[in-house]
Amino acid sequence: MIDKILSISGKSGLFRLVARGNNMLICENLADKRRVPALQRDKVLSLADIAMYTVDGEVSLNTVFGKAKDLTGGKIAPVALSDSAEAQRAWFAQVMPEYDEDRVRACDIKKFIQWYNILIETGNDDFSEPEESAAE
Repeated sequence: MIDKILSISGKSGLFRLVARGNNMLICENLADKRRVPALQRDKVLSLADIAMYTVDGEVSLNTVFGKAKDLTGGKIAPVALSDSAEAQRAWFAQVMPEYDEDRVRACDIKKFIQWYNILIETGNDDFSEPEESAAE
C-alpha cells in the first residue's frame, strides 16, 4: 500500500512508516532496511498525498505509478536517471500523455522515475487505490 510509503526531505530514498514515537515517526528505508527517525522539523509526505498535474487537473501519483507499471510490464523504467531530460520527458509522455508540460518540471519527472524504480525493486508495486475507512 502506497499510503504507508513516505518521502522525507533531506533524506534520499523512500521510507515505510513503522511506528510513531514522541514527536517523531520511526521509518524504515525501503532499500537498505535501516530505521531512521523523522522529527517534527522534517518535511514528511506520504506518496498517497502527491499528485501530478495534467491538462484537466491533477492525477494521484498512485495512478501514474500504475500506468508506468502497465507500460513497463512491472519492470524498472527503461530510462536512467543519467539520461537527458528530453529522454525522460519522452518516456513520461508515454506513461501520462495528458500531463501538463508547463507545470511538470524535469526534476519532477526525474523524482518520479527514481521513486518508481525504488518501489519496483523493493517489491512495493501494489498501486491499487487505498481503501477508504468505513468508520463514517
